[in-house]
Amino acid sequence: VNACVDVVLSGVKLLEALGLEPGDGKNHAVLNSRQDLKEAFAHFMEKGAAAERFFSDAESFHHIARAASEYPGAQLYVGGNAALIGQKLATNPDLKILLCGPVGPKLHELLDDNVVVPPESMQERDEFHLILEYQAGEEWGQVRAPSANRFIFSHDLSNGALNMLEVFVSSLDEFQPDLVVLSGLHMMEGQSKEMRQRRLMEAVASISDIPTDIPIHLELASMTDQDFMSNIMHQQVFPLVNSIGLNEQELLFLTQSASGPHASLASWSGVPDVGVVSDILFWILKEHGKTADRASDLTRIHFHTLAYHILVTVDGYWGNQVAAVAAGARAAGTQACATETIDTSKVFLKAPLEFVTSQIEAPSKISLNPDEPVVHWHREGISFHFTPVLVCKDPVRTVGLGDAISAEGLLYSEVYPQ
Repeated sequence: VNACVDVVLSGVKLLEALGLEPGDGKNHAVLNSRQDLKEAFAHFMEKGAAAERFFSDAESFHHIARAASEYPGAQLYVGGNAALIGQKLATNPDLKILLCGPVGPKLHELLDDNVVVPPESMQERDEFHLILEYQAGEEWGQVRAPSANRFIFSHDLSNGALNMLEVFVSSLDEFQPDLVVLSGLHMMEGQSKEMRQRRLMEAVASISDIPTDIPIHLELASMTDQDFMSNIMHQQVFPLVNSIGLNEQELLFLTQSASGPHASLASWSGVPDVGVVSDILFWILKEHGKTADRASDLTRIHFHTLAYHILVTVDGYWGNQVAAVAAGARAAGTQACATETIDTSKVFLKAPLEFVTSQIEAPSKISLNPDEPVVHWHREGISFHFTPVLVCKDPVRTVGLGDAISAEGLLYSEVYPQ
């Protein structure tokens, strides 16, 4: 239920155009000023890490947004995880997509013809999200980016309040979907604690109204509030959904928020360790997934990081995992390079060629075989499918990559009727 227009441009060039001087980086959970923006951008650029923040000052934000959208070379795209997943699925001519998000005139013009927007979802003004990209090795003052990534910020109240969730759920009766994809919970972080808690309870009530025979996938995104993450996981949203998509930042934040395995790890260094990642994924499904004695629907997690993807499923609920995880990896390589198929001259392997499957239990050691790139292992009724990703050397677009990966993985996933 989150949709917006993404304005994509060089972060360094925008900050220079705004007259901001390079300086020391500092993390801010919420951006209250241009100074905060400058410090947070430098902080994440230095790490080469993706991040997303709420900009609290409406007037200042609209000024920055105007400067960004009019900047020579700035590109305007469909944005918001829900709209991006919808756009990706809509490239399949046999699919009809229902999108409920705040859709303004510019966004409506950008959407694929296969995307249906209910009239109640339309609004007079677009929600803009600013995506400040930087390249590997790019410098700003003393800061040098170790890898290409982007810093995202917005002043987005409509998506932040999940305004369109009820419209979405009430539209399902008529639309009769085969799959529901939810995203946008992370946008609620800009709300006050009370408002957020109330809205989350309403969201849970709405999601509970979706017929149980329709599988629900939840796409997570960058968050900063551990209590909120813990609420989403423990009491409320996780048990209602069948599937989750997330990246390495979200996975680590999740285990830190709930004191799970490897929660003491402050951040990843380099490519996330496969054993550590699979320990956390295993724990999520063991603690919060469907078991004989737990009323949870959660049976699938699609994890993606730059170098590799892992699809984890509780046995007996999903099929075709090899194709699903491979399709997600292929989507990452083609979309980042903006090519129709994988062009081997434009990609490289960054995945470990050998790894252990756990850092907690007695692990098995796995060596990758290029002839069978999807590796499978098993742990207490849970299956893991791992594939390396052919990483684009000079990415054309990094925005929406996780959404494209999750969408493609879902398209190839088979749900067993229960």
